Amino acid sequence: MGRPPEPHGAPAPAGTAAAGGTTAAPGPVPGLVDGTAWPRWTLVAVAVATGVLAVSCLLCALCCCRRRRRRRKPGDQEAVGLGSARSSTTAHLPEVDGGESGPGGAPQWGRLQLSLEYDSGSQEVRVGLKQAVDLRARGPGGTADPYARVSLSPPAGRAHETKVHHGTLCPLFDETCCFPVPPQELPRTTLRVQVLDFRRFSPHEPLGELRLPLGAAGLPHVLELWHQLGPPGATEAEPAGELCVSLRYVPSAGRLTVVVLEARGLSPGLAEPYVKLQLARGRRKWKSRKTSARRGTAAPYFNEAFTFLVPVSQIQSVDLVLAVWARGPRLRAEPVGKVALGARASGQPLQHWADMLAHARRPIAQWHRLRPPGEVDEALALRPRLRLPLPGP
Repeated sequence: MGRPPEPHGAPAPAGTAAAGGTTAAPGPVPGLVDGTAWPRWTLVAVAVATGVLAVSCLLCALCCCRRRRRRRKPGDQEAVGLGSARSSTTAHLPEVDGGESGPGGAPQWGRLQLSLEYDSGSQEVRVGLKQAVDLRARGPGGTADPYARVSLSPPAGRAHETKVHHGTLCPLFDETCCFPVPPQELPRTTLRVQVLDFRRFSPHEPLGELRLPLGAAGLPHVLELWHQLGPPGATEAEPAGELCVSLRYVPSAGRLTVVVLEARGLSPGLAEPYVKLQLARGRRKWKSRKTSARRGTAAPYFNEAFTFLVPVSQIQSVDLVLAVWARGPRLRAEPVGKVALGARASGQPLQHWADMLAHARRPIAQWHRLRPPGEVDEALALRPRLRLPLPGP
């Protein structure tokens, strides 16, 4: 028996092949893909990029939220601790006009170690400056360039200055100086030690001072003790004034250039001041120059340069003496004050000379206090220049 024929136009069963032998893909997405003109890999790339962009935006939003939370927490903490910080800072503010206080509340100016001895044979007082500690810094940098000035009163005028120690509040001096004092004058003599902060172009700042009567010190024996420094007293003004000088040395050419810049603090009664320069070698006057005179001023401005030929082999054996001369009440030129620079000098003049040699070919300017002429001549022990006798008629 045969199978009855299917009616015409009846749909084919699902899963059977249509005319042409092709099979249709199931679902709407394949139909949509087949209906577009773009290739399939382009659509896949766009989908992946869209997904990456969405994830990145989500991560950025999360990071911003976390940063806002972190910023809010430190701000709250700073606002809370601000009042306590202000109160603690106000409670620990140092006093402006007072120094460091000791146990009793008195300001401390530092301590000085020195030795004293009186030699009855030579009738001299030997002062050995050892060191100073706990000095007060007067400048804004919290440090100082201290040096010490030692003198006896009476007699006043002669003083010894130590080397400058840069950038310290505990200088180690280790220097000895001698002062002639007769035995009968010893009970009335007072030792004065001033510790000052060195300033090259301005007045030196006092850091502390010690006054010690020698009559009560018991000098027959060598004493080495620590002494408390007191407040700095008024620096005694030198009646002779000050002189500003610039030094420059060129070793290759053996050329020493001295520039006399200006003077200040001279007596108003002096007329026509000028500066005389003398270069001594072997304790004998060697070369001499002088500036032009300035009229009607106690602070003359010179700015005159002088050049001396000094070989390197002799630069350590020469002495440069600068003297301010002027006409006084007796209407004749007399030396007002002197300053000696060189390897045999001491204090600030020696430091200036050392700075000149350490910085060759570079001008070094500095102010110097004028000393009494007799004191400088005695310290250098200069002998007069040998002069040949003039032939007779």
